[in-house]
Amino acid sequence: MVVAGQDMSSTVTKSVKKSAGRQGSVSSSRKRVTATKSTRLKPATKRSPAGKAPARKATKVQAKKQKAKAAKAPAKKSVQAKRAALQKSRPAIRVPERRHARIIIAPPKAPTPPPRPTRDEAAALKAFEAAHKEFTRGRFAEARNQFRALVDKYSTVPEVTARARTYLSIAEARLRTELTSPRDADSLYDRGVIELNRGEYVAAQELFERALKRDPDAAHIHYGLAATRARLGAIDTALKSLRRALDLQPNLRIRAQRDHDLNSLRSDPEFDQLVFARE
Repeated sequence: MVVAGQDMSSTVTKSVKKSAGRQGSVSSSRKRVTATKSTRLKPATKRSPAGKAPARKATKVQAKKQKAKAAKAPAKKSVQAKRAALQKSRPAIRVPERRHARIIIAPPKAPTPPPRPTRDEAAALKAFEAAHKEFTRGRFAEARNQFRALVDKYSTVPEVTARARTYLSIAEARLRTELTSPRDADSLYDRGVIELNRGEYVAAQELFERALKRDPDAAHIHYGLAATRARLGAIDTALKSLRRALDLQPNLRIRAQRDHDLNSLRSDPEFDQLVFARE
């Protein structure tokens, strides 16, 4: 019995030892698992209080960038140093100061006086004026001779000679019409009135003067000559002809008071004495 009890106790102890060994092996295996798990989960266990893990990879990248910057920094400094050296070697360029432009208003230029005529031009103008006076008086033969002499003598003055040729042709035409014109005083007076109404005052003056040579005491012819000379601007000769007409026929004063051909004489005091004095 004792033997059996010893055997039982030995078997119990063996089983206990086996279970203890198993438990030890299990605990050791658990320790290994926990150890491996702990080694794998170390980054997760070491977190900051805010719940974020420290960025180790970011710090390595920043370190690399800082090293790269440190390597490039001397190169940049050298480029800047070269630029500074170039700027020092170049001469300094001075920028001119901007000044406000002054507006200067030039004074108005005085009109340039006309050039003085030469001796030939002055002589040609004087000869032209003399011939023109004869032309306005109706003395076409004398005007023709003077204009011809002017053209022959002063051919170097083209402006004056061109005008002289124009008047010369007109004077010659007037002389040709004299041969075909009527010879009696009344016919000449009628032709003179026609030329006066047409505005051909020179021709009208010529016809009235020719009519007076035929009939010197015709009041109506003196009146027509006064009107023609007033149109031509010959105030003195016009008043003389008007005075002669009123002396011969006083009732012509009524006609003279309203006649537009005598308007150039109305500003002269002698006209008032002749026309309105005896009313």
